[in-house]
Order: sequence, then structure tokens, then C-alpha cells
Amino acid sequence: SLSLVRPQLCSSTKEPKMARNLEMAVGLHKGHKTTKTVQKAKPSRRKGASNKRVKFIRDLVREVVGFAPYEKRCMELLRIGKDKRALKFVKKRLGGHTRGKRKREEMQSVIAAMRKQQQH
Repeated sequence: SLSLVRPQLCSSTKEPKMARNLEMAVGLHKGHKTTKTVQKAKPSRRKGASNKRVKFIRDLVREVVGFAPYEKRCMELLRIGKDKRALKFVKKRLGGHTRGKRKREEMQSVIAAMRKQQQH
């Protein structure tokens, strides 16, 4: 018996009052009512999340190896105030707008850290 439920007017507010928990054949809340099961988070959801050990290793590698040529050029563009040109450049090298923005921010923070280090 999955027939449509007619709205009944509520006497005080004059608004239609719909039955909520009935199984309906059509509409926004159609179908068999079920309870949602709580699923455990997949391990793939934490991919890329940084921890202390990984951060330490990446910092150590950066210290030993230094910057790639395109990163040096990006920093040079940022130093002379060409932020937009730096974004276009790293976008082309990395293949995406969001990746380019992230890299530009990283290079700006590196430059700021270098300036801070020079002052002290």
C-alpha cells in the first residue's frame, strides 16, 4: 500500500501537515525507510596527512638537496614583485591552478623565513 498521502491542513496554522515516516512512492523522501549504518573511515582518507616524522624527513631533504631550478625562478619572480607571473609559471610546470597556488604560497613562506633569518 504505497499510495500518495494527502496533506491535511493544520487547524491553527493553515499549513499542510505531511506524514513524515511513511514509505512513499514519489517525492523527495521516497522509498523504503532505512537506518544509516556508521562506517569506519577508510585508510585512504588519511593519504597525504603529514606527521612529525614525515615533516622532519622532508625538511632534512630540502636542507640537503635545496630547491629545483623552477622553484628558484619562482622565488626570483616573487622577489621582484611579479606574483601573477610566478603563479602562471609554476602552474605551467606543475599542471594545475591549485597546485600552482600552493607552490607559490610555499615559496613566499620560504622567502619570508629567509628574510627573518637574515635579520637575526
